Amino acid sequence: MFDNICKFIAENFSDDLATWLLGSPLSLTVLDPTELQLDPIRADSLIFLQSEELILHTEFQTDPDSKIPFRMLDYRIRVYRRHPQKQMRQVVIYLRRSDSPLVQENTFRLGETFHSFQVIRLWEENTPQFFHHPGLLPFAVLSNTDDPEQVLSQVSRSLETISEKQVQSNLAAATSILAGLVLNRETIKKILRSDIMRESVIYQDILEEGREEGEEKGLQKGKEEKARQIALKMLSAGFLVPEIAQFTDLSPATIEELQRQQHN
Repeated sequence: MFDNICKFIAENFSDDLATWLLGSPLSLTVLDPTELQLDPIRADSLIFLQSEELILHTEFQTDPDSKIPFRMLDYRIRVYRRHPQKQMRQVVIYLRRSDSPLVQENTFRLGETFHSFQVIRLWEENTPQFFHHPGLLPFAVLSNTDDPEQVLSQVSRSLETISEKQVQSNLAAATSILAGLVLNRETIKKILRSDIMRESVIYQDILEEGREEGEEKGLQKGKEEKARQIALKMLSAGFLVPEIAQFTDLSPATIEELQRQQHN
């Protein structure tokens, strides 16, 4: 879910992402990964953005993944086959702090084959840069700070200054979900106004997923597990227990237990 939120940000605030990663507000459009397929691309966390001269490939990772170096080479070759004239920048962005050596890897070697790419560990990034562009605000709380709660409060104040309500709502929802990587849900709900988030497409997508699941009566064991997964998503997005119970058919007691597990 965290990776998909980042994908949403990249697709909807591509100018802000380009300014951060490329150093200028380059106008980028989404490149459909199906254009690059030999075998299916199944990673939800990647996105390709393109201009006339350049393709920006970003891949958001919540946790370390040993397959990343080869994947970056694979995607580079696919892009070259389809767009040999275009330059390409590849960036892997790790969201959650990790001491694994995998988050340091930025090369792939196989015999004489060598490929390199950029790696960003958000917990090492300076916090102020994420306040310069609204689309980057959700990343601020994951940056290099000893006080993520204070940073989230600052983000909340910045969100209040955004005049376009839909943009404000979408960014608030994205911030709420990403903040769950470093803060407990009660702290997040205390700082971010839930009423702002309710109009976001992120919130509505989760709500619709919950509604579809809740409409199916007589949950079987497999569907109950699915309902639990949806309930966890809805908790992360700030839904109340009665709302989750209504759309998943889980009991309030079950949802409260999931909530306690989420806080541990």
